[in-house]
Amino acid sequence: MQLPALKAKKVKLTVKLINLSHPHHIDRYELSEMVMALGYFDGVHKGHQKVILKAKEIAEKTGMKSAVMTFHPHPRVVLRKQEDVDYLTPLAEKIQLIEQLGIDLLFVVEFTKDFAALLPQQFVDEFIINLNVKHVVAGFDFTYGNLGKGTMESMPFHSRDQFSHTTVEKLTDHDRKVSSSLIREVIRSGDVEYAKTLLGRPHFITGSVIHGDKRGRTIGFPTANIGLEENYLLPATGVYAVSITVDGQSHAGVCNIGYKPTFKNEKALKPSIEVHIFDFHKEIYEKKVLVSWYKRLRSEQKFHNVEELIDQISKDKAAAEEFFQKKLV
Repeated sequence: MQLPALKAKKVKLTVKLINLSHPHHIDRYELSEMVMALGYFDGVHKGHQKVILKAKEIAEKTGMKSAVMTFHPHPRVVLRKQEDVDYLTPLAEKIQLIEQLGIDLLFVVEFTKDFAALLPQQFVDEFIINLNVKHVVAGFDFTYGNLGKGTMESMPFHSRDQFSHTTVEKLTDHDRKVSSSLIREVIRSGDVEYAKTLLGRPHFITGSVIHGDKRGRTIGFPTANIGLEENYLLPATGVYAVSITVDGQSHAGVCNIGYKPTFKNEKALKPSIEVHIFDFHKEIYEKKVLVSWYKRLRSEQKFHNVEELIDQISKDKAAAEEFFQKKLV
């Protein structure tokens, strides 16, 4: 079953990408006047889109360039030395999703200890005023400067009358703030359907097809084993209806993410990701693929024998096919 290809795939960038570190040496007069959206934007979810699209709207009305400033790596990596941060959207995916919103310039600021130590006024002087930003857009809870002491309420004071600003109020869903934290919680619980609602798209991962145990083909359900090259936030273990995009074409499938307890007694350090692609017979080892999570079908189980497993996989496949048939109607 072939599905429409998702947009989140490798494309040639049309947004102008500017990497910055502190201190930067850009002359403000080298840049056009711009309206800039500020934020970390992990996930580029509906709340983030509201901020970015507001900046784009103001830029179009005023004849200025639209811009986004984000930061990398995650502050926890630098400040807490936490190396295993699981991203909703690693940097490459974040860049592509922001680009799809039609932004002119994207600034990626290297988050370092020195950058984190900047006083709020220093941050504004160097990364807003000295970049020729004439209007700032950010969420109501955006903070800047050392220990997040700068807020949207203090922004007018720090602006030195060099730029104006717009504060975007929180976006809610059933009285809950649409946030990266909520989406992480939802994905970790396995509720990828609700995550899709909050993100405005399915949660996805990208990786390469690697060699696995090849056990699937011996029981009539060959799978593509996905090796990840980035630290993605993964859904709870279990079986999911997914789509997998290969060579620009998206196909329906059923995915098991977990530790294969039927065949392995010792738990691996990380779960495996295996996708059985419906009506697909090509060799795709080492191919780059994109897996999108649509619906959790069940939790991971340990079966008494292979026959029980085969019977359950058949049921899982039927459930996933039914889900996508309804989706395409």
